[in-house]
Amino acid sequence: MIVVFYIASGVAILSTFLVILQSNAVHALLYAILSLLSVAIVFFSLGAPLVAALEVIVYAGAIMVLFVFVVMVLNLGPGAEGQERVWLQPRTWTGPVILTLVLIGELIYIFLARPGLALGGPAIGPQEVSLALYGPYLLGVELASILLLAGLVGAYHLGREPSD
Repeated sequence: MIVVFYIASGVAILSTFLVILQSNAVHALLYAILSLLSVAIVFFSLGAPLVAALEVIVYAGAIMVLFVFVVMVLNLGPGAEGQERVWLQPRTWTGPVILTLVLIGELIYIFLARPGLALGGPAIGPQEVSLALYGPYLLGVELASILLLAGLVGAYHLGREPSD
C-alpha cells in the first residue's frame, strides 16, 4: 500500500513542476488542480481522510475556481479566441489526462484493496486536526492565509484596467 503514497507523491511533484514550466495560465491551473488532488491522496494514504477531503473541497475546489475566475476576468483580448482553438486540440490535454488517470487508478486501488480503512494507520479525526492547526501550527496557518490574500490582491491589480 505504500506504493500508492509514492505514486501520488510523484504525480504531485511532476504536476507541480509542470505548473512552473507552463507559459499558459490555464494549463498551469489544470496542473495545479491535479497537484492538489494528488496531495489529497497523499494525505488519505497517511491516515488523514478529513485533511484529504478539506484539500479537495477548499483548495482544489474553491480556490482553484477563484483562480479560474481571475484568469477569465483578465480578458486577454482578440488573441484569446485563437488560443482557445489551440486548447481544444487533444495534444494540449494529454499530460493532464494521463496524470489524472494515474490518480483515478490509485483511488480505485485504495478503495478496492482495503475498503473503509486508511492506508497509513489509524484515522485522524477533526479534533486532532483542529488542535494541531490552531495549536503549534497557528503561525503557519495564518501565514498561508496572508499568502492567499496577497495572491488575490495581486491578481486583482494585474487584471484591472489602467486608470490613465
